[in-house]
Amino acid sequence: MKLLTHILCLALALAWAHADEHEVEAPPDRCLGLEMDAVAVNEEGIPYFFKGDHLFKGFHGAAELSNESFAELDEHHHLGHVDAAFRMHYEDNPTEHDHMFFFLDTQVFSYYQHKLEEGYPKDISEVFPGIPDHLDAAVECPKPECDEDSVIFFKGDEIYHYDVKKKSVDEKEFNSMPNCTSAFRFMEHYYCFHGHMFSKFDPKTGDVHGRYPKEARDYFMRCSKFSEESDHVERERCSRVHLDAITSDNAGNMYAFRGHHFIRKDEGNDTLKADTIEHAFHELHSEVDAVFTHEDHLYMIKDDHLYLYKVGEPHTLLDGYPKPVKDELGIEGPIDAAFMCEDHHIAHLIKGHNIYDVELEASPHVASNERPVTLFQKVDAAMCGIDGLRVIVGNHYYHFDSVRTLTSTKVLPRQHRVSLELFGCDH
Repeated sequence: MKLLTHILCLALALAWAHADEHEVEAPPDRCLGLEMDAVAVNEEGIPYFFKGDHLFKGFHGAAELSNESFAELDEHHHLGHVDAAFRMHYEDNPTEHDHMFFFLDTQVFSYYQHKLEEGYPKDISEVFPGIPDHLDAAVECPKPECDEDSVIFFKGDEIYHYDVKKKSVDEKEFNSMPNCTSAFRFMEHYYCFHGHMFSKFDPKTGDVHGRYPKEARDYFMRCSKFSEESDHVERERCSRVHLDAITSDNAGNMYAFRGHHFIRKDEGNDTLKADTIEHAFHELHSEVDAVFTHEDHLYMIKDDHLYLYKVGEPHTLLDGYPKPVKDELGIEGPIDAAFMCEDHHIAHLIKGHNIYDVELEASPHVASNERPVTLFQKVDAAMCGIDGLRVIVGNHYYHFDSVRTLTSTKVLPRQHRVSLELFGCDH
């Protein structure tokens, strides 16, 4: 009997051990407050956040395995994590400009358009003489933001300014900065991540100005819930995550939607108010695709359905809604952006690379007058007013005099920062 008991115990132990070997670890969730291993912006301006053997692309979305985008990282090196990463800015040398560099232990990998450059990986000391192995962080610094086109490397409290032309190193002391676990340049600003917090710093001096550190989830990630200390208005006006939709009602009050939240700015009042979409538009819950306003009603598009709200306190969903976008606007959802301009009854809908017109006073509603929008790969949101049309792409918006200008011009207008010029965030 004792022998049988021992055999059964041994079998159970082996079974548990076998199960442990095949247990798949859950992918990381950035909304739980992660310390990122490395951050870099790709050739299209999309930030890549690395954690362990996973990668987050952009400011929202699930993690994916890093070797799905950069297979050689695993082939040449058992990928535990990326130590540091940056995208090179060196226009004088096209063989390096816009290349992404990844640092793993003692080696560096150079990629261009997700393809490993011939001869890589190489020792860090071969490509960047004077730079140590086992780095903590790295970030590019083009002139005139630095005196010369440079890369700033971080290892503990040691800071190395690397001149990419001279291949020389100048060691710096950034006394007011914490030790960076990752760093990146975004919209001409420099950010040092330490744990799940970040500080904005001067790349020449390391000086940190303003109220830092701040919670990374509040500004660089789209999460349904944020830190308990989060200032909702401050977060939404200064977030680097793109808007989903924006509109203004007949009174001139502006609504801007992002993820689970929105901010409102009333006409004649610079005070911003933030709230959850679920609280103000509880049938929607979160994440709208496009919004436009007509005759004191908010037309809110989510996936392939249209929600029609009467503007007021509270906003009231009309009976019978939501309804299919196809039935109400004559086009299949989802829609990327929607807007109406002054003194017209035409809703303009942007879907993919085309824009359509819907005459709201006609019956039935039909999406017609299709024409291409060629200036942008994807439009995130748009809003029209007495001063013209604003088209929002990522963290910037572009001003056009009219819809006709948008569809006819071949010249991209000047960029405007959404956070600064729409919401007054200066950091």
